[in-house]
Amino acid sequence: MVTGTTPRHASIIHGYGAAPDDHWFGWLAEHLRANGTPTTVPALPDPLNPDPVKWSDAVRTAVGEVDENSVIVTHSLGSLTALRFLRSLSGAWRLGALVLVSGFIDRLPALPELDDYIADGCDVTGLDGHIDRITVLRSDNDSLVPPSHTDRLAELLGTAAQVVPGAGHFLAADGVTSLPEVLEVIGQ
Repeated sequence: MVTGTTPRHASIIHGYGAAPDDHWFGWLAEHLRANGTPTTVPALPDPLNPDPVKWSDAVRTAVGEVDENSVIVTHSLGSLTALRFLRSLSGAWRLGALVLVSGFIDRLPALPELDDYIADGCDVTGLDGHIDRITVLRSDNDSLVPPSHTDRLAELLGTAAQVVPGAGHFLAADGVTSLPEVLEVIGQ
């Protein structure tokens, strides 16, 4: 029987200095695929010298058209990039789930080299009206993205950040090579 809906599909958007196989991205993609969810983890161009236009284009290409079956999971600078992508959409679009891990829209004191990329951040007003489920995860000891930055983003998106104790910036160097909390919130 054809229902006329597309199956659930996911995109995982990495952050600054990262690659698709780093940290917990490959682990998450493997679990999603094993549960029948086609998943892409695009390699954003020049991750140590990110360009907002090139990254946005790469995200647009990787994610494609969003619908109620689309899941976008992001990490760090990938969160700002994905939010800018969503902000650029027009019409009556819908996104099934958005998970922002160590997300932010404000400049980072620990990474002034990203000031030009971050610039004025992103106006997230009204995005929550297009997204069925928004989850924001942060650690209580993130040395790169201040927890207050992630809390502010969550508040602007109409939610509260969920805290994963001791996860640092959710990097492999912090001991984070799996992130079951993401599977839980997207129902896998």
